Amino acid sequence: MVPAYRSGLHVASRSLAAAWRRDSPGGWDYTCSQLFSYHLAAATMDTPDDICPRPKRFSPGPAQPHAAPIYLSSVYECRDPDQADALLSGSQVGYVYGRDGHPNADMLAEHCRRLHGTERATVTSSGMGALALVLLAVLEQGDHVVVSNQLYGRSDTLLTAEAARLGIDSTRVDPCDLDAVRAAMTDRTKLVVVETISNPLLRVADLSALADLAHQGGATLLADNTFAGPVVCRPADLGADWVMESLTKSMNGHSDVVLGLVCGAELHWQRVPAALASWGMTAAPFACWLALRGLETLAVRMERACRNAHAAAEMLAGVRAIEAVHYPGLESHPDHALACRQFGDRFGAMVTFTLAGGRAAADAFIAAAREIPFCPSLGELATTLSHPESTSHRGLAPDQRAALGITGGTIRLSVGIESTETVLAALREGLAAVGA
Repeated sequence: MVPAYRSGLHVASRSLAAAWRRDSPGGWDYTCSQLFSYHLAAATMDTPDDICPRPKRFSPGPAQPHAAPIYLSSVYECRDPDQADALLSGSQVGYVYGRDGHPNADMLAEHCRRLHGTERATVTSSGMGALALVLLAVLEQGDHVVVSNQLYGRSDTLLTAEAARLGIDSTRVDPCDLDAVRAAMTDRTKLVVVETISNPLLRVADLSALADLAHQGGATLLADNTFAGPVVCRPADLGADWVMESLTKSMNGHSDVVLGLVCGAELHWQRVPAALASWGMTAAPFACWLALRGLETLAVRMERACRNAHAAAEMLAGVRAIEAVHYPGLESHPDHALACRQFGDRFGAMVTFTLAGGRAAADAFIAAAREIPFCPSLGELATTLSHPESTSHRGLAPDQRAALGITGGTIRLSVGIESTETVLAALREGLAAVGA
């Protein structure tokens, strides 16, 4: 009996590929039925020992796929050593090894570069990876960094405690106090780090003024734009030298990837590619593909989410059980005029408020707001909430949290794209538990 793998029904793909190359030099000229007929007729003597480890690839022909393909290969075939040398040296553009780059990362980076209006962009394996990449590309032992005292907790840890282990000094400062920023800078300062909209109390950084201060002192400005995103603000337009995003959040928008982004100018980019590859920060192809798909709906998602957030903030501002509501779109916000100047009429999808009853009130609100999941992240399609004291800022000392205004009663909302009334009704359900 002839084994099935030697019958005409199981043809090695190499024969088909060879025939295509020989008979169709102009492209993929066969119909599906012609290809299948040829496939049946082109039996070979290959065994599973030969077939299994050698799958063959086919060109899509002159018509290109409308959706971006996923390039999962970890390595790329080179024609010869000369081509490998040219690719690895950078004299020829292309790919050799996935850790050094791949098409999905480059497609995503290019889309983000255009969104932010910068000369260069690259994608990292997380938002923290993006921050670390800038540090590694800019700073050396003995350098100094001025750090906003209103950062995400892990960002603060990286820029202070972890950077100190590498011989890099840091000074925390209120980024809204320009005189304090100026006073904190030294002749060793190479980087100033702020958040466009701070986490979690939503203070707005004056990026143009901070960029001027940094440049006057011979430093560069890094803006973490995660709470704004490029639909609300493009920091490079305001003078920032570096822009980072946690793509995990609103830019992807679906809570199914962990990625980061760094954008910047060609002038500062020399050390970025080597640092990205050498420190193993490359993003996975499938994650990049998912984020690229998410970006296709970013503008329409942010328009709805910003509108819902504004409505939620206005409702919360009238609740007696709430001590404070933080949202740049409210006229009561200390940075409202600056926000209008930098953002126009969109103020982001984050709203933070503090309940008068402290941690007990927060626990009651969270338990009663059954339609708002407690998810210590942000930027997805649905409205979620978080508790900064126990999640994002748990690593700060109590006195640091107190100085920032973070208490046990502080709730951070990431407002989604549901109908406005659905969002407000879910908030009312939680507020009913605290006597509001």
